[in-house]
This record gives sequence, structure tokens and C-alpha cells, in this order.
Amino acid sequence: MATQPETINRIAHSDVRTLHAVEHIRRMRGGSQSHLMRCSDGNYYVVKFQNNPQHRRVLVNELLGTRLAARLKLPTAPTAVIEVREDLILLTQDLCIEMSLSRVPCLPGLQFGSSYIGDPHHLSMLDFASDKHILDAANLRDFVGMLVFDLWTGNTDGRQVIFRRPNVGAPHQAWMIDQGFCFNAGEWNFPDTPRRSMYLRKAVYEQVQGIEAFEPWLWVLESEVSKRLLWDIAKAIPPEWHDYDTSALRGLLEKLDSRRTAVRKLLRRLKETIPEVFPNWRDTPGKSTSFSAPPPPLLKPLLPQVLTREG
Repeated sequence: MATQPETINRIAHSDVRTLHAVEHIRRMRGGSQSHLMRCSDGNYYVVKFQNNPQHRRVLVNELLGTRLAARLKLPTAPTAVIEVREDLILLTQDLCIEMSLSRVPCLPGLQFGSSYIGDPHHLSMLDFASDKHILDAANLRDFVGMLVFDLWTGNTDGRQVIFRRPNVGAPHQAWMIDQGFCFNAGEWNFPDTPRRSMYLRKAVYEQVQGIEAFEPWLWVLESEVSKRLLWDIAKAIPPEWHDYDTSALRGLLEKLDSRRTAVRKLLRRLKETIPEVFPNWRDTPGKSTSFSAPPPPLLKPLLPQVLTREG
């Protein structure tokens, strides 16, 4: 049975839960070699393991990044900390990391989990859609907000998106997945190469007519996100995910806090560097580009009845 949208909204903004994996379903696609698993709450999660091939810190990036994106009211799946016991790994041959010349068992312990909504035995999604389907997406505006997020967090991977229809005949809805390469993956720095943070299909940015298009998310980032909020979210991160290096985590959060007001400049640099991506962006001389009061409210994320995710 699909999780209802109001339930998803409540879960997405609640404290991170710790669950137990009880059954392995299948291996997922993607460089992190995640696995779909049924957990102790009866729901299904895409689980990334500590010894994934990308870096242990990508678990931190996933949890921190996904929760921060949710604070900006962007469409991401709810998260959880998933405990995978050693006996389940020993009894499940497919719970392994495939190396170039060998297979290594997944590491037991606490892992990152991203909620899988719907029936996991039926794979139904689009991770590559035509421009028409993309531009007809019910939440096309969220691509603009996600660019704000990706520039802020220094995402060094192209924006990953999947599309789902809530029901037959309805417009596609976009879900923003895979925050593992925020903060430059395991490096935890910000090389600021904005071009790399963008979605492959640049048509989604034709809706931008000025810096005002980004204001709803910029206002939340500059006015509602704070160092205290960052630390409150970080409290849910298991310390083994960052090798108990609290100093490195503190440095990451301090950089994130200091970057909140730099995103406007990054957006303008992006527009000046590749203006063809924003063909309709026209600055109005003398017009203020900052808000002293909250801009129009963000739309609530549109939540499909079925979501599948690779990562």
C-alpha cells in the first residue's frame, strides 16, 4: 500500500528514526551500490552502506543534504538510520560490495536509508524523460529551487532526478534524489564549479526570468537556516559515518553557514558564464534583488503515490 502524502510530509520533517533491516530485496543501480531492504517499520528503504565504493562520508552527505533540502521545501524522500545486523549479511549473499576483482561483504552496523514509497516488487519510474514530459512536470519550479540548494552545498555531481505520475493521466512529478556528492563527496570542500551542479536537461532553466525566480529559496536559506539548525540536524548523524572526526564535521557546518549568503553571487556567475542556459533571464536596472519580507510562499512538494529510487 502506498504511503499517503500527509504521512510522508509528517515523516519528512520529523526526527530521524533508527530502524532495523529485516529482509534484503534487491541490489540497486548506481555507484554507491545501495540495496533495497524491508525494515522493522514494515516499509522499504534504499540503504547505502558505510563501506560503499564512493566514500563513508557520503552517508553524512545524504542525511544532512536531504534534510536540508526538505527544509527548503524541495521534493526529497524521507530518511532514516538503518541498522543492518551481521547475521543478516552473512545469510544474504547479495549483501556485498563488488570490487574490480572481488566481492566484499557489506559492513554491519548503522547505514543510511532513503524511504522507498509504494510497492517495491514493481519497478516503475523514469530517470530520463523527454523535454515535453519534463516541462509539463507539475513541480517544474522545484528545479530552480534545487539549483539554489546544489550551489549552496557544492554538489559536484549533476542533479539526479526521477519522474513519477501519481496516477494515470496526471502530469509527471520530479523527485530530487542522491545528495551523496554534496560537499564534494568525501572531500568536504566546496570547489564551486556551478556548471557541474546543474540538471542535464537545461530546458528546465528557461523559466528563469531574473534573480527573483530564486528568491523563495534564497529567502529561506538566508533568513531561516542558521548555524543552530545545522547542528540540530547534524545531531542525528552516527559518528562512525565520519570516523568520529567531530572537528571535520564542525568545519563542514561552519562552511555551510558562511556560504548561505554567497549563493546569489554563484547564481550570477553561472548566468554570466553560460548565459545560453538562462535565455530569458533579464535583469531590470535599479530593481532590488533582495527581499526585506518573506516572498510568496513555496509550494508544498508534490508527492507521488509510487516512488522508486536508485543511488
